[in-house]
Amino acid sequence: MHDNRTTVTQFIIEEQRHIQGATGDFTSLLNDIVTACKVISNLVNHGALVGVLGSAGSENVQGETQKKLDVISNEIFLKSNEWAGHLAAMASEEMDEIYPIPNSYPRGKYLLTFDPLDGSSNIDVNVSVGTIFSILRCPGSGTHPTADAFLQPGVKQVAAGYALYGPSTMLVLTTGHGVNGFTLDQNIGEFILTHPNMTVPEETREFAINASNMRFWDKPVRRYVEECLEGKEGPRESDFNMRWIASMVAEVHRILTRGGIFMYPMDSKMRASGKEGKLRLMYEANPMGFIIEQAGGAATTGTQRIMEIAPKDLHQRVPVILGSKQEVVRVEQYYQEAGGDI
Repeated sequence: MHDNRTTVTQFIIEEQRHIQGATGDFTSLLNDIVTACKVISNLVNHGALVGVLGSAGSENVQGETQKKLDVISNEIFLKSNEWAGHLAAMASEEMDEIYPIPNSYPRGKYLLTFDPLDGSSNIDVNVSVGTIFSILRCPGSGTHPTADAFLQPGVKQVAAGYALYGPSTMLVLTTGHGVNGFTLDQNIGEFILTHPNMTVPEETREFAINASNMRFWDKPVRRYVEECLEGKEGPRESDFNMRWIASMVAEVHRILTRGGIFMYPMDSKMRASGKEGKLRLMYEANPMGFIIEQAGGAATTGTQRIMEIAPKDLHQRVPVILGSKQEVVRVEQYYQEAGGDI
């Protein structure tokens, strides 16, 4: 039974063989990322048993209280990926500045951005969390990269993925040739290909949004949700279910598996406080947008394709609406019809 199972390492190496002039750098980098995700998975699974729950008593660059596991996971990602010579620098949601590879290690041609523990507000209540990552090519020689090297639109991503630490640990990965899912076999410590060629189901009757913000929503978002809530009697002529986990990895994974739409849209409250959105372009929106698009879905701000946004800042925030293509297009149409009246 075990002989025919494809591990993530085998899968990546076989993918590499189709690329002319591949050096193996990229394959080794992905393997280092996989190792980091295994270590974090082990800590998440043990939780209070190894003393990693609760607050770290610090704040990240966005002013959010960091959990102990945020800080630990960030350190694991840095240490797992700094030494092998594949990267020029890293950037994390948990760090103000970029992390250049220390001079004691060789530098490579790639850049890595990551959210080490997405949804960490859920960790103490034992709800699924995850890790999100994105790989870019480093422009120029890569010897002295600055923050500007990271400011590339999502279409420039070489690969993106996430690890979901749920009832089972899964790794979902795209290198621009579709999306594949791997499940961690705890018995052998390997990710095994279990979900080849994942696609977002086109027909969906589920939407995910934080309804407590309804009074602040733009009119197009309110229109979309109200039509869903009207059910069979409304213009959609179908009953919808609402979901909200407050963990983007878990939300996106559900959409990849069952279809649906996930929305953290722009609203009047964010505008009033000078924010451009809730989720981070570099660490959340771009990698998840890449994965969803590769699986046949769509990702937009409501008015612009997320992957085409030219980043201005490492920690830039954007509105996010992603999922089954026809639902995302519907929201975009409502924004177009509304014009400036939002």
